[in-house]
Amino acid sequence: MWGAFAEPADSYYQIRPECNDVPNTKFKIKPGKTLSVRKWQAAFTTEGFLDIGKTLSRIQRGGIHPSIRGEVWEFLLGCYDPKSTFEEREQIRQRRRLQYASWKEECKQMFPVIGSGGFITAPVITNKGEPIYDPIVLQETNLGANGSDFFKDLASRGPLDKKVIQWLLTLHQIGLDVNRTDRTLVFYEKKENLSKLWDILALYAWIDNDVGYCQGMSDLCSPMIMLLEDEADAFWCFERLMRRLRGNFRDTGRSVGVEAQLTHLASITQIIDPKLHHHLENLGGGDYLFAIRMIMVQFRREFSFCDSLYLWEMMWALEYDPEMYSLYEEPQFEGERTEGSSKGKPKSINQCGKYERENMKNGGKSAEGPLPISVFLVASVLKDKSSKLMTEARGLDDVVKILNDITGNLDAKKACTGAMKLHKKYLKKVWFFNYPFS
Repeated sequence: MWGAFAEPADSYYQIRPECNDVPNTKFKIKPGKTLSVRKWQAAFTTEGFLDIGKTLSRIQRGGIHPSIRGEVWEFLLGCYDPKSTFEEREQIRQRRRLQYASWKEECKQMFPVIGSGGFITAPVITNKGEPIYDPIVLQETNLGANGSDFFKDLASRGPLDKKVIQWLLTLHQIGLDVNRTDRTLVFYEKKENLSKLWDILALYAWIDNDVGYCQGMSDLCSPMIMLLEDEADAFWCFERLMRRLRGNFRDTGRSVGVEAQLTHLASITQIIDPKLHHHLENLGGGDYLFAIRMIMVQFRREFSFCDSLYLWEMMWALEYDPEMYSLYEEPQFEGERTEGSSKGKPKSINQCGKYERENMKNGGKSAEGPLPISVFLVASVLKDKSSKLMTEARGLDDVVKILNDITGNLDAKKACTGAMKLHKKYLKKVWFFNYPFS
């Protein structure tokens, strides 16, 4: 079978005893609907080809059993081609692990804390690249004399490359975010798991020249660490997720990438619920920045931890594009990263997710490409809370409070169903506005 089952992932979802007030709705396994271990194994042929169409349908009905969630995610995120064999995927896995080890060694040469089992939360250099002899760093990393040697070596290198300076400046911010990420969970009581999360984010910041690291990425990466035992496999799963989302984090100096999606969110709300849109505009929220967190970290704060994972896999199954793997493999890492769905390639419609099929049939695409379902999820939440927002929100603080109050109370499947319905309704209205006499 494809990969050995790791320790049941559900055990990692436990809340620490002192944090029992934190919402933690357990993933509810639905017999006959959830993609079970047996159904997952039966979806492969003897050679290893995966029937992705039936798999997507099962996930859309009831999510994925926690014990196989990690390896299923690898397919949903485009790490592997369903049309590949067991042997081909194992070759790819080993090649990627070697690539990750090479990058990690490169980073370790620049900063020896990488791979040491520790991480830092204090800066090690100034903006000009000069060493900061901070005892906190030495205490955090337990490098002792080696830490002093590092600072001496850093000082002796002369002017540092601009890319190296930027990367070293990022490391302590990653550490601060790691220290705050999912700390209510038992899994992160172990420092080595925090260190693994820091290592992966540090490596990603090094190889992604355009975006690097931004706040919120730790929330996206954390589940990968928990679900995939091998650090390199977790990295590649996160890297594939970032292929879809990295545009949200891109900062041009004049705007952040997510602002384009907020603009689309405003247009959708204006068409679907013009009174709510007008009310939000009057409150000064016409830019919809109050919804930025939902899109940036994919509802990690609006849903309980378990339900957020359930939501993610349902979204990915709905959006699944069978050309994703080949699109992501070309060009390779040294070149420009590719985002979004493939264009101009024939697809087998029964191998696509339901949302992707709707876009293909209805041409529901903006100039920048198909809108992600997450935008319609936010619009669905706003629509659901329209009455409360209209009657109780007297300022943007009220809007944020009302949206924050839904934390732990949203149903992932219901939210996806609502988003799909809203998407259809939106496409119909847009079509009517564009072709009123057709």
